[in-house]
Formats: sequence, C-alpha cells, structure tokens
Amino acid sequence: MYKGIIEKKKPDMDKSIEHYVADIGQLSTGRASAAMLDSLMMDYYGTKTPLKQVASITTPEPRTIVVAPWDKSNLVNIEKAIRELQLNFNPNNDGQVIRINIPALTEERRKEIVKLLNQKTEEAKISIRKHREEAWDEIQKAEKEGLMGEDDKFIGKEKLQEVIDECNKKIEAIGKKKEEEIMTI
Repeated sequence: MYKGIIEKKKPDMDKSIEHYVADIGQLSTGRASAAMLDSLMMDYYGTKTPLKQVASITTPEPRTIVVAPWDKSNLVNIEKAIRELQLNFNPNNDGQVIRINIPALTEERRKEIVKLLNQKTEEAKISIRKHREEAWDEIQKAEKEGLMGEDDKFIGKEKLQEVIDECNKKIEAIGKKKEEEIMTI
C-alpha cells in the first residue's frame, strides 16, 4: 500500500527537480546561454507569449546572445521585455536581430549569484519536503482506515525518507555543479 503512495508522489518530486534545474538555468555564469531568456514573456499582439515561441535564440559567441524574431515588427517589444527582465542586460537592436552582450562577472557579483542559487536550492528542498508531508499524511490515513498495518506504516515512512534523501542528493549535486560554473572565471 505504502509503495503505491510513494510511487504516486515520485512524479511530483521529479517535477520539483525539473523546475529547480530550469530556475537555476537562468542564473548568469558569465557565459551566454539561451536558458537565460527561457522565462521571458513578451507582448505579442496583445498576448503575453514566451520569447522562444516568436524568435530563435542563439549563442554564437561565449558572451553574446542573439535573438532573431520571425516577425521583425516585434523587435521593439522583444527589446522592451529583455530590459524589464532585470538581469542587467543591455540589448542592442540593429533592425534585424537583437544582440545581448553578457558582461564579465565580478567576484562580488558571483558571490551574490551563489547566494541566490542557495536560496533556490533551499526552495527546491522545501518543495520536496512538502511532497514528503503529503505522502506521509496519505500513509497515516491509510493506516487509520485499516488499509495497512502499523508496521507497514513505519516501513513506508523509512522508504519515503529514502526517496526524499535521493531527491535532495540530486538537488545538492545540481546546485554544486552550478556553483562551480558561477565561480569559475
């Protein structure tokens, strides 16, 4: 019984990890990455639309992002959305494409980004703990309803904790790798 409850929660935990990876992908490492603009929503004929649906985003050089819209009339809207993203980017619009030069990170800025990374890591762990609490509540409810014995309840708690520990290790490994990228000059 407890196995089914844990298996039912695993996809939610995996989604939390995927969200964390996407979230930290936007953090600047001093190198250009199309992922930095993944969350960018722009005004596309009165509708908020993800940038990647209206333009191609490439990184031809290590410190340059090029945004080439499929409809050149959207250049101004894209440029405005990039400025509002608050990543301290200064987009250059040449009438055909938008070029974004990624400035080199100072040691102080790198430390600030690592602090932000650590906050996002903790948020991901909190999300995993929330899923653990939901699963534990279901296990306890099943035991109270007589669907499983008390021994199974505690075995389920141990198995659930093993899954949580595994998820936390994945988050820690991803976070450490990203921290190394940020701190590498």
